[in-house]
Amino acid sequence: MSVSTMGITRRLHQSLLGACCALGLSACATQLAVGPDYETPDAASLLTSNHWQAALPHQGDAAALLDWWQSFNDPVLIELLRQAEADSPTLAEAVARIDEARSGLTLSGAGHWPQLGAEVHQLRNNGSGDVSNMLQYMSAAFDVPAMTTRGVSVDAQWEIDLFGRVRRGTEAARARLASSQSGWHAARISLAAEVAGKYIDYRTCQLTLHTIAADLKSREETAQIVGIAAKGGISAPADAQLARAGAADTASFHTDQQAACQLTRKSLVTLTGLAEDRLQALLDTPDARGDGRPAALPAPASFRVDTLPVALLAQRPDLAMAERQLAAASADIGVATANRYPRLSLVGNLMRDKTDYQGTDILSKPWYFGPSLSLPLFAGGALAAQQDAAQARYAQAYARYRQAVRGAIEEVEATLVSLEAARQRSQHARQASQGYRSFFDAAEQNWRMGGISLLALEDARRLATAAERNEIALQRDYILSWIGLYKALGGDWQTASASATQASATAELIAADHPSAANPSGTQPTTVQNAGETP
Repeated sequence: MSVSTMGITRRLHQSLLGACCALGLSACATQLAVGPDYETPDAASLLTSNHWQAALPHQGDAAALLDWWQSFNDPVLIELLRQAEADSPTLAEAVARIDEARSGLTLSGAGHWPQLGAEVHQLRNNGSGDVSNMLQYMSAAFDVPAMTTRGVSVDAQWEIDLFGRVRRGTEAARARLASSQSGWHAARISLAAEVAGKYIDYRTCQLTLHTIAADLKSREETAQIVGIAAKGGISAPADAQLARAGAADTASFHTDQQAACQLTRKSLVTLTGLAEDRLQALLDTPDARGDGRPAALPAPASFRVDTLPVALLAQRPDLAMAERQLAAASADIGVATANRYPRLSLVGNLMRDKTDYQGTDILSKPWYFGPSLSLPLFAGGALAAQQDAAQARYAQAYARYRQAVRGAIEEVEATLVSLEAARQRSQHARQASQGYRSFFDAAEQNWRMGGISLLALEDARRLATAAERNEIALQRDYILSWIGLYKALGGDWQTASASATQASATAELIAADHPSAANPSGTQPTTVQNAGETP
């Protein structure tokens, strides 16, 4: 063996020994990751009470949220929900954010693997370089002519994650992916609640319009009768003017209500993406009663929550988003901390060059391989500032999480208050409407018999009409409060398991062209437990 060959072999052995040492250090440091180890905050510790402070809807039957939208027994509503999920820019944006987060996770995970690159080059130079290798070919020691060099170079680098910088980065990326998936669920629940709310508004508007139309017809008939009587000298001309004024005033209300219904329908066009003529055909489906009246307001199934289970709050997508963002901020602290520690990498390079020198090919085959240690000696305080900034972002994320928990409690409590108030007021309004309608019917008969004045009749009509409109509005408020409670408790979504299998399944479910659009009630419904039940 020649001396040069022995030297190359010795250097190769040294490089392999260094690589083995580096891999040994990596194995010893496999569990080492600087920075805080994230622990999920105890949501129960952030609650001020274990029970709801607002009155509970005990009049409702305890029921699961399974297929809750189906409980409306309204095919039009189900179709609108399906169309909205199938063509929603909001959901499309949420899916794009998931794709972005998934790409970030892939990018972060690439740091766990060796990085390999190749370069192919063809260079024309003036011959001033690598003189020592060409002395045997040159007649003049430093008179080197221009030449062409062709070659290929392969570079490799593998960072040994001694202090967990790469692992913390992957941890943060995985948390952000879960947060974006929760964001999709939050957008889906909000969209469903908004579509259902607008649909209830439209049905309410149609019922109110029907009430005003009936009142207008009655007033026009009264104005016609009084007008004939005034011409015959039976009634005073002032009564005829009063009747005509009342009819004109009601006609104005009727026009205004028609415009309100049209605006609500256009909002549904925006939410569902349906053409307005197709939407109009859906909404104008005849009522099963067959009496020409608009379809009645759909009534959802009731459910009851007697205690304040943390599981119900944890399943809210917005809280899941906030918690995963908190986890990502915690992992970012580890990344910033690891940046202040040394980095150990295995690096290598293999080059093959061929230089054409005056018809002679000169081969060059340099290579190197071994560990590389980089030490952050001085950065002007930048690394410490990055760590401080990461800790500050974690504090911000924790504050947002705490506020989100409080906001969730407030939303549920406020919805419970609205629900109970709407229930009680709706009962009173129904009684008032029935009473005023009976009073008006009696007053109208009395007026036809000449027992009361037209002014008294119009007062009775005004009271009856206002009571009927108020009853319809309170029925709407009652249903909207149930929808609000459904949304406040997290809808029909369950928090996905932390397992990679379920996370992957959720990602595939979302990515496969919105398959949930075919089932607006969701594939994983949430059950609302009664007092004493275990989630």
